[in-house]
Amino acid sequence: MQREEKQLEASLDALLSQVADLKNSLGSFIYKLENEYDRLTWPSVLDSFALLSGQLNTLNKVLKHEKTPLFRNQVIIPLVLSPDRDEDLMRQTEGRVPVFSHEVVPDHLRTKPDPEVEEQEKQLTTDAARIGADAAQKQIQSLNKMCSNLLEKISKEERESESGGLRPNKQTFNPADTNALVAAVAFGKGLSNWRPSGSSGPSQPGQPGAGTVLAGASGLQQVQMAGAPNQQQPVLSGVQMAQAGQPGKMPSGIKTNIKSASMHPYQR
Repeated sequence: MQREEKQLEASLDALLSQVADLKNSLGSFIYKLENEYDRLTWPSVLDSFALLSGQLNTLNKVLKHEKTPLFRNQVIIPLVLSPDRDEDLMRQTEGRVPVFSHEVVPDHLRTKPDPEVEEQEKQLTTDAARIGADAAQKQIQSLNKMCSNLLEKISKEERESESGGLRPNKQTFNPADTNALVAAVAFGKGLSNWRPSGSSGPSQPGQPGAGTVLAGASGLQQVQMAGAPNQQQPVLSGVQMAQAGQPGKMPSGIKTNIKSASMHPYQR
């Protein structure tokens, strides 16, 4: 009897040690995920998973060892239930269980799932038994096809994103021309006081000829008016719109021909 008790205590100590190591590894991995996610790399995540997998395998080996007693045959019976705060229990559970009362005992000493969860599990098992083999195989094939299509789309998106990141975006505008256009519109940069060739500035007050005739004008033209065959009337071929003595008005480049409305182009 004493030998079995000592063996049980040794197994419990080994099991508690393995569980503590697993708990520390999980805590450090969760801390990395929550606080060091910006510096976390995929090889580091794989190392953490490998460590957790190795510790779980070691824990399973301890449980399956021939010297380890079957813990399922051991019965735990609460001897004292109290609604008062237990400091020793707080220390052993690291502050998770402050009291050992009637409310927490069913949760911590339960060996079966909750009745609601157990009922849902039975319902799922019953529904699965009603489906025939052919219908189940069709559903499996449909699910596999959906998963394959989804994986193909994800792979295509990844390839397109990688190729798009490697290929530089083609520039569709010239920044220098854009800056020059903005500067010209906003500040008048690069604009010159352009005038038509052959034109002169406004004449000084007091000089004859308030307006200047634009370049290319023929001066006076002899036009025969209808109804006056023997009378010649001079008409200006080009008329300047800006008046002398009015600064700030640019000379217009519009040429105006004054002709009679009754004049026919083929009249002799």
